[in-house]
Amino acid sequence: MTARRFTGTVREEGRGRVVVPVPFDPDQVWGVKARHHITGTVDDVRVRGVVEASGTDRWVVLTPAWLRDHALAPGDRVAVVLAPEGPQRADLAEDIASALDAAPAAAAHFDSLAQFYRRAYLRWIDGTARRPELRAARIAEVVDLLAAGIKQRPKT
Repeated sequence: MTARRFTGTVREEGRGRVVVPVPFDPDQVWGVKARHHITGTVDDVRVRGVVEASGTDRWVVLTPAWLRDHALAPGDRVAVVLAPEGPQRADLAEDIASALDAAPAAAAHFDSLAQFYRRAYLRWIDGTARRPELRAARIAEVVDLLAAGIKQRPKT
């Protein structure tokens, strides 16, 4: 997925947080998702988070913890680079992508998960390298878990 570059003006959001407005619709650029987990930089300093939305406004929140080490104030102009974080559906193996395409609820939940959870599911499926007959069963189980809204595979 392509990174997007832009310049924004920092705004105060309340509760000690500041935000940088996002001048594009992530759904149009990176595909429709309930939540867009992102990684990137703000003035060349790494940032991870979620693009938050209210109506048609979208922004990246810079929390007090991030600001403690990186002094920014409302009104500052910043250079921002954002990209989706973690494995995206376009990057998946064909059998996994097809299974998710066939189950829209599972696909939507997969897209909303933080990259940690997406990678954990994919590692579990990829753990079948020595037993390929198990791969299809694991993909089906993952699709069922995701369709049920389960964030993390239960430990067995």
